[in-house]
Amino acid sequence: MEHHCNCGSTHDTTELGVNYNLYEKIDKDRVQCLNEDEEGSGAKVFKTWENRLDKSEYVQSDIDPELLFNIPFTGDVKLKGLIIIGDEDYSPKTVKLYKNRPHMVFDDVNTSPEQEFELITDLYGVHEYPVRTVKFSSVQHLSLHFVGDQSMEQIKIYYIGLKGEWTPTHKHGVTICTYEARPLISDHPSDFNEISRVIK
Repeated sequence: MEHHCNCGSTHDTTELGVNYNLYEKIDKDRVQCLNEDEEGSGAKVFKTWENRLDKSEYVQSDIDPELLFNIPFTGDVKLKGLIIIGDEDYSPKTVKLYKNRPHMVFDDVNTSPEQEFELITDLYGVHEYPVRTVKFSSVQHLSLHFVGDQSMEQIKIYYIGLKGEWTPTHKHGVTICTYEARPLISDHPSDFNEISRVIK
């Protein structure tokens, strides 16, 4: 199905939907959303493509028109695209993307992001923001800082879609080695018997 969005282009939602499946690779139990009005609501906007237009689950900011997401992945991600569905009246205007900076707080958002987008109001989730894959390879943790107009009291987001490639994180096993300062005959009975036989 095709949709005409506010960017002036027509988008094929079927093709987009196949690619926007990184929500499966988010460690949702560890997602943080700072300044959310209802605790735990931030993690709910990472939905399946089919449920992206479901407005029963959303996140809304509390005291200011900004939200800060800390998103851990279950492996290494090469991020390629971003889709945002905001509320028609309370949609964020910008988003800054930060790579591998876990546990960010609002005091940290004045540092330079890896990328920043001016957002349009996209009610159908069809406008794709192209992420610079050169800057977003080997992502274990993604932070997103959303800000609305100064005239807004709140911002509201229904869906955050992420597109990219996922690979499992390589984990090194622990090797336990035992070193002998002085070999004990009792530890090597067969070797001792062989030596004794040769001497005789």
